[in-house]
Amino acid sequence: MLDVCLLGTSGMMPLPGRALTALMTRFNGSSLLVDCGEGTQVSIREKGWSMHDIDTICITHIHGDHVSGLPGLLLSMGNAERTAPLRVIGPRGVRRVLESLLVIAPGLPFEIHCQELTEKVHHIELNGSELTAFRVNHTVPCYGYCQVIHRAGRFDVEKAKTNQVPMAVWSRLQKTDTVILDGREYTSDMVLGETRKGLKVTYCTDTRPIPEIAEMAENSDLFICEGMYGEPEMSGKAKENKHMTFTEAAELARQAGVSELWLTHFSPSLVRPDFYMKEVRKIFPCAKPGKDRKTKILNFDED
Repeated sequence: MLDVCLLGTSGMMPLPGRALTALMTRFNGSSLLVDCGEGTQVSIREKGWSMHDIDTICITHIHGDHVSGLPGLLLSMGNAERTAPLRVIGPRGVRRVLESLLVIAPGLPFEIHCQELTEKVHHIELNGSELTAFRVNHTVPCYGYCQVIHRAGRFDVEKAKTNQVPMAVWSRLQKTDTVILDGREYTSDMVLGETRKGLKVTYCTDTRPIPEIAEMAENSDLFICEGMYGEPEMSGKAKENKHMTFTEAAELARQAGVSELWLTHFSPSLVRPDFYMKEVRKIFPCAKPGKDRKTKILNFDED
């Protein structure tokens, strides 16, 4: 089970009732935060979720509306007596930003481990899931993120017996790849069936539509994508500032074959995102306008 919460949906500036864009996911006792604009920690508190379990923060790019909430969040974590290390991932320059922010958030009781992204694609292991960071097309270096929860095959008794795997290691091989017993190595593929469908969430904001986004988002259970502008007449401005329109995001969702699309990162001038959804759903019927603290629980398919 993967919990997903879109903490905020505003682009450029926070508004009354609309915090800046951020995403939080929870899996197996571990929380991931993507972006941390002003108002993020307030939205976490209003949702009733805990900041204490956040062990990784991913930054899409270094613009103020995506990092301005970091000092307050870090201080709140410190005041809550957090001691576990925090991992921060982002494009080149995020280390310098963190060092600058720590001037007003000094003396934190936990270490911050920073990883700067430099390649087009990075694969990163998290606690029980896999994160893929992929470069997109904005005015500054910017990355989208996919979080994937893999799911092993079912335990196959007959397969285990055929491969002469002792019962003493059956349970362990359902949790780890390799077990050595009495000098012999046993692997999980000796007792497990075919890999089953896992869970996948893709988050992408501040970019023009490019083929790589659809490729990375392919078959996502949930695709959260920026729709800076809903108005058709704003397409020129979207191209100029390297953002996306609602219909462009919908086309990416259609190409990627995702199960559901949430639009986010709305322009401050966009008062009623739902007003423009009719045209969006002509392209991709399972599209929804995001709203602050919109939440979804993703469950593994029943076999």
